[in-house]
Amino acid sequence: MSQGSSLSHTGRDWRQRDVRVLVAALVIAVATVATIALYASHLERTLVTSASAFLAGDRQLESENGEPIPQTWRDEAERRGIATARMVEFSTMVFGAGNFQLVSVKAVSDAYPLRGEVEFQTGPDASRQMVGHGPAPGEVWVNPRLLRLLDLDIGGQVEVGNRSLTVSGLLIREPDGGFSMSALAPRIMMHADDVASTGVIQQGSRVEYVNLFAGESDALDAFYAWLQPRFGPSHEWESIEDGEALSDSLSKARRFLLLGGSLAVLLAAVAVAVASRQYAMGQRDTVALLKTLGVPGRRISRMYLGRLVLWGVVGTMLGILVALPIFWGLASLTAELLEREADYSVDLLALGPALITALVALLAFAFPPIQRLRQVPAMRVLRAQPGEAGRGVLRDGLIALVAIFGLVWLYAGEIWLVLALLGGLAALLSVLGVLGWLLVLGLRRIVGGGNAWRLALVGLYRHRKASLSQIAVFSMTLMLAATLILVRSSLLDDWQAQLPEDAPNHFLINIGPEAVGDVRGFLDGHDLSTDTLYPMVRGRLTTINGEPVREVVSKDQSVGALNRELNLTWMEDLPDDNRIVRGQWFAPEATEGLSIEAELASELGVDLGDRLGFTIGSQTIEQPVTSVRTVQWDSMKPNFYMAFPPGGALDGLPATWITSFHLDPSRKPILNDFTRQFPTISVLEIDHIIDRIREIVQQVTQAIEAILAMILAAAVVVMAAVVSATLQDRQREGALLRTLGGRQRLLVNSTMLEFALLGAFAGILGVVAAEVAVWALQYRMFQGTFQWHWQVVVMLPLVSAAVLAVFGRWQLNPVLRVSPMLLLRRLE
Repeated sequence: MSQGSSLSHTGRDWRQRDVRVLVAALVIAVATVATIALYASHLERTLVTSASAFLAGDRQLESENGEPIPQTWRDEAERRGIATARMVEFSTMVFGAGNFQLVSVKAVSDAYPLRGEVEFQTGPDASRQMVGHGPAPGEVWVNPRLLRLLDLDIGGQVEVGNRSLTVSGLLIREPDGGFSMSALAPRIMMHADDVASTGVIQQGSRVEYVNLFAGESDALDAFYAWLQPRFGPSHEWESIEDGEALSDSLSKARRFLLLGGSLAVLLAAVAVAVASRQYAMGQRDTVALLKTLGVPGRRISRMYLGRLVLWGVVGTMLGILVALPIFWGLASLTAELLEREADYSVDLLALGPALITALVALLAFAFPPIQRLRQVPAMRVLRAQPGEAGRGVLRDGLIALVAIFGLVWLYAGEIWLVLALLGGLAALLSVLGVLGWLLVLGLRRIVGGGNAWRLALVGLYRHRKASLSQIAVFSMTLMLAATLILVRSSLLDDWQAQLPEDAPNHFLINIGPEAVGDVRGFLDGHDLSTDTLYPMVRGRLTTINGEPVREVVSKDQSVGALNRELNLTWMEDLPDDNRIVRGQWFAPEATEGLSIEAELASELGVDLGDRLGFTIGSQTIEQPVTSVRTVQWDSMKPNFYMAFPPGGALDGLPATWITSFHLDPSRKPILNDFTRQFPTISVLEIDHIIDRIREIVQQVTQAIEAILAMILAAAVVVMAAVVSATLQDRQREGALLRTLGGRQRLLVNSTMLEFALLGAFAGILGVVAAEVAVWALQYRMFQGTFQWHWQVVVMLPLVSAAVLAVFGRWQLNPVLRVSPMLLLRRLE
C-alpha cells in the first residue's frame, strides 16, 4: 500500500464519527488530567510559598547548643543563590519606667523576614501596617501588652541587660510568631547587631540561634545535603511541613487534589476504551475487504498502529492546548482569592501525568481492540458476522486492570487511594454480573406490544449485551463523578467543620498548678469558651524496648520528635478529635501504659506492647504502648504525641498546664487584664495560623469544584459516546417500526423509557460503589467518620435517568426527520 494511499485512508478516517469520538475522548482525557496536574502543582507551590511565611523563610536551621551557627554556612548558601537572614532568641528580664518584666526576645538581622511581613504599629492609636523588615539598630518593637505592663510610651527607653533601647513601635504579629507551641509571650523584637552589647548572653545561657534560608527547592535540597555531614546533635533543619497543624492541612490538600486527579485518570481510561472499541467495531468490514485484496494481517496491524499514533499525537497536543487556558483561568481565581499577583508559569514536569495517561490509554485501552482487527476473516465480505469474537477479551481486560492500577498508583502514590477506587470498581462489576443474570432471566418472559413500557423492556432484552455494557460504563462513569461529589459534600465539609467560627485562637501555656483554678475562674468570668486544661510534662524519648532510640531508629530517618523534648500529658478521657486505631483506651482505674500518636508510631516502628523510655529532668520512666491513636493537629486544640493515664508514670512529676480558647478580635483588651493578673503565664495568639488553614481549605475547595466541573463534563461526553455505540441498530429498528405503522409518540416514549431505565440502574450501582470508595477513603486516608449520603443516593439515579432519556431522544432525530426508506438504505 503506497504512502499516498495511506494518507488517503487517514484523511477518510478523520471524516468518520468514530475517529472523531476517539480523538475527542483523548483530548478530554489529556485536558482533564493536564489541567488538574498543572493546577495541583501551582496550588501546592502557592500554598507552600504562602505557608512558608510561618517560618519567615523557606527553611530554618536552628542551633540550641548556645553556639552561633558558623558564618561559613551562610556564605555557602549565598554562593548557591540562596538568601539568608539571622535570628537570635532568648528570654530575659527587661526594665522600663521603674517596672520589670520577663520577656521573650527575638533579635533579627536586616534581611528578616525572607518570607512574609511583620505587622507593625507606630503607636497604640495608629493604623496597622505590614513591613518587610525589623527594627533598626538601637530600637526595639514591643508587644502592645508589654507597653501597658511596663507603663511605657512610644519613644520611651527600655533596658535589655546593659543596653538601653528606644521603643519605636508596637510588634503586632511576626510571620513566624507562634509557629512553635512553646513560644513565649510577651515578645520584643530588636536588631541582631545590638545583642552583643546587652551582655545578656553568657557562656551556658539558654539561647537559640536561627538561620533563615529562601530559594529554589532544588538549591535548598542540595544545600541541605552539603550541611548534613556538618550538623551537630543540636542542629535542626525545618521546613513548613514540620509544623503539625499546617503540615496536616497541606497533607490533606495534596490528598484531595490527588483524589480528583486519580478520578480523572480513571475516567480518561473509560473514555478512550469506549471510543476505540466503537472505532474497531466499525472497521471490521474494511479489514475484511483489505484481506480479500491480499493485504496481510501484519501489514494491517502496522497501518492501524500508525493511525493510532497519529491520533494520539493530535489528541495529546489539542488536550494540552485546551488545558492551558483553563489552568490560567484557575490560577487567576487563586490569585484573586489570595489578593496577590497571578502566577501563570507552567510546570512542564506537571504535564508528565497527562502524557503518560495518553500513552497508556492508547496502548492499554485503544490498541487491543484495534489490534484484534487482523483476526477479522475475509469471509465477512460475503457474510456479515455481528458482534465481536470473545477471543482476547479476557486478556484485554487483564491488561486494562493492570494499566488502571498502574496509572492511579503512578499519579497518586497512595495505596489506600488505589485500593479504595479499585475496590469500588470491583464491587460495581460484581453487582453488574448478578444484575446481568437477573436482567436476562426477568426480561425474556416479556413479549412485545403496543405499550411503551413493554417496548422499552423488550428493547432492553433484545439489546441485552449492549445494555449491560452500557450500564457498566455508565455506572463506572457515575461512580467516579459521584465519588468526587461525595468528597466535595462530605470530606471537605468535615474538614471545614474542624475549624468553626468559634475555633480556639489563643493558647495559654506555662500555667502553674496553683493557678489552674484561678485561670479557669477568669475564663469563665469573661464568658470565654475553653477547652479542657491539660497538664504538660516535658520529656525526651530515649529508649525503645530498653535500646537507645538512636540505635533502634535508622539514622537515615528524619524523625523530628527525636530532636526535641516532647510534651507529655495524662488524661482520663479520649479527646473528641482523637480516634483509637489499635489497642484500647485506658480503663477507669488503669495506671500503666501510654497512648502514642499513629504517625509517630509508624516512623519509630513502634506497636502495641513495645516499651518506651523517657528522660524527664533527672528521672527516667518506662511504659508499654497500650493504644495507638490519630490526632487532628489542625483542630487548633491542645494535642499530644504521648498520653498517660491519670495517676500513672507522670504522677508526682513537675507539670505546667495548657489550654486554648476563642476570643473575638474586638475583645482583645481582655488579654491585657489577664497578663496583669497572671504575668508568668504565656498567651499565644494563633489567629493567623487559623486564617491560613481556612485559606488552604478554601483554595482546595475551589480546586475540587473546578475538577468536579471538568469530570462531570467529561462524564457527559463519555455517556454520549456510549449511547451512540448502538446508533445504527436503534435507528434501523426505529425505521422498521415506522414502516410497519408505529406512531412517533410510541417510538419516542419507549426509547426514552428504555434509556431512563438504563440510567436509573447505572445511577444506583454507581452511587453505591462511590459510597464504598468514599467509606474506604474517609476511614483510611482522612480519618473521618463515615455516614451515608442519602440525598446523593436518591438524586443521582434520577438525574442519570433523565440525562440518558434525553440522549435516547437525541438518537431518534434521524428516524423522525428522514423517510424510513431513505434511512434504511443509508444504514445498509
